[in-house]
Amino acid sequence: MTTPKDATAARQAPRSYRIASIPADGIGPEVIAAGLQALEVLARRDGGFTFEVAEFDWGSERYKSTGALMPEDGREQIKDFDAIFFGAVGAPDVPDHVTLWGLRLPICQGFDQYANVRPTKILPGITSPLAGVGPGDLDWVIVRENSEGEYSGNGGRAHQGMPEEVGTEVSIFTRTGVTRIMRYAFELARSRPRKLLTVVTKSNAQRFGMVMWDEIAAEVAKDFPDVTWDKMLVDAMTVRMVKDPKSLDTIVATNLHADILSDLAGALAGSLGVAPTGNIDPERRYPSMFEPIHGSAFDITGKGIANPVATFWTASQMLDHLGEPAAATRLMRAVEKVCADGILTPDVDGTATTQEVTDAVCEAIRSENI
Repeated sequence: MTTPKDATAARQAPRSYRIASIPADGIGPEVIAAGLQALEVLARRDGGFTFEVAEFDWGSERYKSTGALMPEDGREQIKDFDAIFFGAVGAPDVPDHVTLWGLRLPICQGFDQYANVRPTKILPGITSPLAGVGPGDLDWVIVRENSEGEYSGNGGRAHQGMPEEVGTEVSIFTRTGVTRIMRYAFELARSRPRKLLTVVTKSNAQRFGMVMWDEIAAEVAKDFPDVTWDKMLVDAMTVRMVKDPKSLDTIVATNLHADILSDLAGALAGSLGVAPTGNIDPERRYPSMFEPIHGSAFDITGKGIANPVATFWTASQMLDHLGEPAAATRLMRAVEKVCADGILTPDVDGTATTQEVTDAVCEAIRSENI
């Protein structure tokens, strides 16, 4: 029989989240270690949740010794985790298409993480390369279709090495895929104060899939009369992002277009080292995966100067997805305080090390009175 005391204890038991950690390549292990350190401090500070972290040694080193970046049953091994915390994949002595298709894309596509969400804003203390643009002037969320389009993996090569060699890369856009990412983007735009969405395509030149994107956007928009929306060609969008950043808020684009635009967005916010990503399965059938945008950055691997801010922001996204919005907000407040205090890595004109930034963020979490 359950007593009232037992019931109270059950209600007060900390929530436990199982995290699959895949540090992978380059600076991935350095920034994931920083992120896990901050998450542990947050859990102790909050007291309402804990983490159980399992690390998986998948990546380029495994490929060089076994011929595969992850085991054949890799997805099966991690499918019951609550979330995946991913570092970076890529090595100078392994072709990029091998690493991408050997690890990250099989997880994203295999778990149908069809919404790639990339928030971007200028953090206090970080200088944008745009003249006269500071915190509050650039505050975007880019929604990238993450399951099909230009990265669907369809195509091939024929007559390799011959003068008549042919290579095809087939972009696939389905009504299901476009509709669901469009609805996700409209709902996200509705949740933000400005309720503003920009749909990006290239429908003047790509007259089939991209025209379908435009048509579906107009159809979905009818269900969101409170959201103001417009559409841009991707080339014109790059100009607008640079010349009129205040005119943008939520942005939705294809797999390829949003991939490129989000790198530009990170650079305009000061550095790719501050840019986060969430690969989301909105239906929560599978674990979602959270990763910093910056990649493996082998040029600074082991130097202790990798910027952990993107990983902290990514961890904040993960916390929010797990249902811990207060902790997610607390982490971002700590990050913004540390950046405003000038504790910055070299990529954003600072002199601090990865560990110094991490320690400062952890101390800001511990000492906050809110």
